Amino acid sequence: MVRYFIFSKGRLIQESSDVPFLKVALYEEGVDIWVDIEQPTPEENRQVLEQIFSFHPLAIEDCVAVSERPKIDQYDGYFFMVVHALDFSRHQHQFATSELNLFIGRNFLVTYHLAPVRSIGITIDRVLKNPSLVARSPDRLTYYILDLLLDNYEPALQDLASDMADIEASMLAAPSKTTLAEIVHLKTQIQTMRQIMVPQREVIARVAHGEFTPVRASMLPYYRDLLDHLSHILDMAETHRESLSNTIQILLNLQQSQTNQVIKVLTVLATLSMPLLIVTSFYGMNIRHFPNTDGPSWPLAYLWTLGLSGLVTILVYAILKRKEWL
Repeated sequence: MVRYFIFSKGRLIQESSDVPFLKVALYEEGVDIWVDIEQPTPEENRQVLEQIFSFHPLAIEDCVAVSERPKIDQYDGYFFMVVHALDFSRHQHQFATSELNLFIGRNFLVTYHLAPVRSIGITIDRVLKNPSLVARSPDRLTYYILDLLLDNYEPALQDLASDMADIEASMLAAPSKTTLAEIVHLKTQIQTMRQIMVPQREVIARVAHGEFTPVRASMLPYYRDLLDHLSHILDMAETHRESLSNTIQILLNLQQSQTNQVIKVLTVLATLSMPLLIVTSFYGMNIRHFPNTDGPSWPLAYLWTLGLSGLVTILVYAILKRKEWL
């Protein structure tokens, strides 16, 4: 579906889905155009991206294909940007990302996405209700879209923090066999999130440093504010990652403590049964059939048995002492 808005001096002149008229409007003087393409057909891709705007084939290829990482490229008269919206599903305990592609030129902005993007929907509502607030130029409109996109990162991290708190509470109360797997899964999700956010910060940093001409100098402070916002979110993600690492260490310590408690109980039971074992073993010996004796030889039998036991005990003690186990 193709939907576009035509602005002039902060006023919304026209909203339409008529693709052929878009080519005429693009060359009108004093107007800015925002084209939003959602779940397009191949024919719509060909008409808008190739025929009307004549974007570079490599940019179109990156736009249509799914990109795992954010990126930004400069072309003649415009630049192409790939960013990712983020949401956290508490039901599935994982982050979900939505790719958003943007072509930013002097008098146009083209947004392309296969799935609905929350920041796009909110921006369209604001354009329809109060266009003068956001629709002054493509670089300003891009700023509002990116600002709304980043605003949803913090709620996603807050949902993740709530999941972490629930797991930590259950871990301290009664850890289950799946607790460690749940913690490791959340840590993996944070790592996945960081793999998206770190290059996304680099993309916005390049825009904020004024590398791309369609972004006016007066808008650079706004993009630097986006950069600060994203850096703050990354710091939050790093804090959560360290917290999960500490939680894993606490869980392992708890499991080790439980193991030590079991070993302690077994050691006490073994110690308590030792006198009974010694007495029954000693009086269970068949002295009459002691080796190398034709009959009962009580002094020799007892002396041989006790001496051999003592020698073996000393030998074992020496081995343990040499290995520094005692």
